[in-house]
Amino acid sequence: MAQEQDLDFKSMPKIELHAHLTGSISRQCLHEIWEVKKAAGETDLEDPLVVMPLGRHDYDLTTFFPLFSSYIYNLINDAPSLEHSTKSVVRDFATDGVAYLELRTTPRAMPAAGLDKAGYVAAVLQAIAQEEAQTQTQTLHTRLILSIDRRNTLAEAYEVVSLAKQFRAQDQGVVGIDLCGDPTKGDVSLFTPAVKEAQAVGLKVTIHFAEAEASASLAELSTIMSWMPDRLGHVIHVPEGVKRQIEAQTGIGLELCLSCNVHAKMIVGSFEAHHFGEWWRVDGPVVVPCTDDVGIFGSPLSNEWRLIQEHFRLQREEILGLARKGIDVIFADDDEKVRLREIMW
Repeated sequence: MAQEQDLDFKSMPKIELHAHLTGSISRQCLHEIWEVKKAAGETDLEDPLVVMPLGRHDYDLTTFFPLFSSYIYNLINDAPSLEHSTKSVVRDFATDGVAYLELRTTPRAMPAAGLDKAGYVAAVLQAIAQEEAQTQTQTLHTRLILSIDRRNTLAEAYEVVSLAKQFRAQDQGVVGIDLCGDPTKGDVSLFTPAVKEAQAVGLKVTIHFAEAEASASLAELSTIMSWMPDRLGHVIHVPEGVKRQIEAQTGIGLELCLSCNVHAKMIVGSFEAHHFGEWWRVDGPVVVPCTDDVGIFGSPLSNEWRLIQEHFRLQREEILGLARKGIDVIFADDDEKVRLREIMW
């Protein structure tokens, strides 16, 4: 029997730890929001299905970030569109068999909608809670990570940490912080005090790491490693010496995003050349396959696992074992880890 028939990746309970909220909005959902705004005379933007045609996934680092700053953020700019899109993202992950989801988003004010950054975070959390309450199976549990953008000032970074601390204290589902954004911008050493502050108050930390050559200088990578983050995202342009450091940090999570890296040409070659093949067998780090921006790159988490099986020939038990291993590096509490160990195959 073919392995593809032996394992149904969509029904397999899965963990997603590297999903950007705005980048995970489907094009159909963006189109629905656009239709409402267009009919109400609230937007002069072009139809998302024209701007981002179905089937187009070849966005690289030069076209990816402007897509958000010049288009998507201008469409998702008020409470109704934020609520609708957040619920849609959660629903899509639930439909794909995701049992535990950590969404990440950069808090942003929407002045025209009367939302400051705290209001934005509260609206996202409320939409997540409402969508999960409507989910029939109650299988998906979602948590939120607040992101610091590499272009931020230290004061803005502290603001993100303060918001994360505030909403975590209220037990609303915020579990950590992230550092992300255009890898050609900013100096990460600026954020050292903010990261240390987050860790001091018990927040978990994940960092976009060596995502591009521009963000892979030894100085930057050494700075990030000195923070002792809980997880690293992408982990592409990593010198051998830094690889040895990662290998030595038992239990550090590696969020690897195959389709994103291939479609955006962040790696040389196709799927079989992806560094997942290098990392998944290494003792110490915990590899977790992730989607990154499924709305842009079009590959749900079930397909990421299918690609892993297809290109790296993992056997059924290797796949299930790797999926379950990811439980160790989620940012939720022990009760959630117990729940996942009970439901994951």
